[in-house]
Amino acid sequence: MYDLSNIAVLLPVYKNDNANYLSFSVESILKQTYRNIIIFIGIDGPIGNELYRCLQKYENHSQIRIIYFPENRGLAMVLNDLIMMCHKESIDFIARMDADDISVPNRLANQVNYLLLHPEVDVVGGRIEEINEQSERNGKSVTYPLTHQECFKFFRYRDPLAHPAVMFRKSFFDKAKGYRNEYRKNQDTMLWFDGFMNGCIFANLDETVLLFRVTDDFYKNRRNGFKRAKKMLKDRFMINKALHYDWSAYLFSFLMFIMTLTPPFLKKFLYRIR
Repeated sequence: MYDLSNIAVLLPVYKNDNANYLSFSVESILKQTYRNIIIFIGIDGPIGNELYRCLQKYENHSQIRIIYFPENRGLAMVLNDLIMMCHKESIDFIARMDADDISVPNRLANQVNYLLLHPEVDVVGGRIEEINEQSERNGKSVTYPLTHQECFKFFRYRDPLAHPAVMFRKSFFDKAKGYRNEYRKNQDTMLWFDGFMNGCIFANLDETVLLFRVTDDFYKNRRNGFKRAKKMLKDRFMINKALHYDWSAYLFSFLMFIMTLTPPFLKKFLYRIR
């Protein structure tokens, strides 16, 4: 049934991405059990020779389109441009992928089948398992709530979906109006907020769909700085008020504010035990 649906996979790339990891990511999509796929690789500004050589391997691939954007404008703008390209074509579903993660072979087949069987659902994610620099599982996985109501409750504290592991019905972006261009970070949280505010229905599969790469840089670059922490706190308070969350959501927002300001070694420890 699902073989007739067209899937676009959006994969942004920028200069600090690792060429080897990017190759693993692309190959994991090309090796999916589902075949009716087009990969839109959006290059966010100038990149180095190693990344460029990696991309050259795919320039003539029938399932891959590489779009070079001359300036580094941020993830949200690149994704919105790629979504606009999808709207101009006969794309039914839009999946996300990051340049250092690996999709499991049946991820797209299972997600598109779920959306076809549940026409009321606008976006579906799934469980993620962590891998290290050598692409080995480290034993940690993150399970997300399965139903829309559970996702809504979960959003009081954390994002209810893993951004690089989701598949959208194309109409999701008609409702939520796409990513907020002004957000260089935290654009996924704001997209989920806009989705909830505009009647989008959320779900997750009860299975692993993505291998999520965690390196030391993940902790060094993860939400550091007072300005960033203050902005996150302000956004969270706005979300809590708009969605009518209780006092526990505000308390958790303060705890996340403090965690954001902690040094990388402590952030790594807290992330491991949460």
